[in-house]
Amino acid sequence: MDNRLIIDADVLFEESLAKVLELIEDKRYFQARDELLKFNAVDIAYMLEEVTEESEIDMTIILFRLLPKDVSAEVFSELSTDNQVEIVNAITEKEIDFILQELDFDDKIDILEELPANMVDRILEKTPKNERKLINTFLNYPDNSAGSLMTPDYISLKKEWNVGQALEHIKEVGMDAETIYTCYVKDNGRKLIGIVSLSTLVISSDETRIMDIMRTDYVYENVFDDQEDVSEDFKKYGFLALPVVDKEHRLVGIITVDDILDVMEEEATEDIERMNGVIDFENSDKGYLDRSVWSHAVNRLPWLVILMIAYIFTGMLITRFEGKLSEIICLVAYMPMLMGTGGNTGSQAATLIIRGLATDEVDTSDVWKILWKEIRIGTLLG
Repeated sequence: MDNRLIIDADVLFEESLAKVLELIEDKRYFQARDELLKFNAVDIAYMLEEVTEESEIDMTIILFRLLPKDVSAEVFSELSTDNQVEIVNAITEKEIDFILQELDFDDKIDILEELPANMVDRILEKTPKNERKLINTFLNYPDNSAGSLMTPDYISLKKEWNVGQALEHIKEVGMDAETIYTCYVKDNGRKLIGIVSLSTLVISSDETRIMDIMRTDYVYENVFDDQEDVSEDFKKYGFLALPVVDKEHRLVGIITVDDILDVMEEEATEDIERMNGVIDFENSDKGYLDRSVWSHAVNRLPWLVILMIAYIFTGMLITRFEGKLSEIICLVAYMPMLMGTGGNTGSQAATLIIRGLATDEVDTSDVWKILWKEIRIGTLLG
């Protein structure tokens, strides 16, 4: 029954998407908007992405501007970075201000990083001084670092408070926080000294002090830690959020699991590309269709050159035994099979080792162990 409902929902979604595209062709934009509003913000964003692919970005911008303000802000946060930038460049500054006010802080930082410098300056001019200082701090963290992923919207508690005070504070500020399931305890110098979960607060008596129930054996990240290391910690410990501290151990933000999911996808894509001999010199996060032909060619060329050199040596070996091959012509028929099998064996080894590196089953320091093991496996297979 549940599977049938899921299938029906998927069919309904595809039918609505087709209807939206048809309405756009007929320039019936308001009817297209009404069709979009039958779905939630995530589905609307997906439909707008499809509109961009099937039609033009101008059509996407028209539909976006027709959406109610509260809906448009939610949809905007779900769109791809390219479409976000296109929309920001097309709408008015008043509309931009409204969207940025509605976005979560970490999403706001992601958008500002992609915008032209002159537009960022105009936006920051209208931003309150304390928030502008915070935004500038976040924008200066290196790309692919923990600092670039974090958000300052977390629940902060004082160790002197009791549980009753803490719960009252959560009720006051919880709606603006990224998560309320884990709260962070700081001293007067903003240094992180412990964490306490919401479940612990709920089951404790109101008179219990925070310092008596907080955990001091917590996992944390430094602002300059690489995003790949952060994603490994999320996978290792299974947390929903991790605190981020500076070199003075002051709490500056948290990273939530929804932010790290994108990083995991990027890292998985990078591993697959490496496995297939594609080296991305630009370290680009663009999709296949967004990259230029030249970029694809340059990224694939190095391994092809290396393999070509290897084949030159193979050709030299074959030339050396040219006399034997001419005497026994039937041996030539086995050459493609042997070369293909060798290539397949190499692909199997490369796949297992690269996957092992991605999951931390093996490390670069294990190179001699891996080499010795693969020599024995290759000998046995041969």
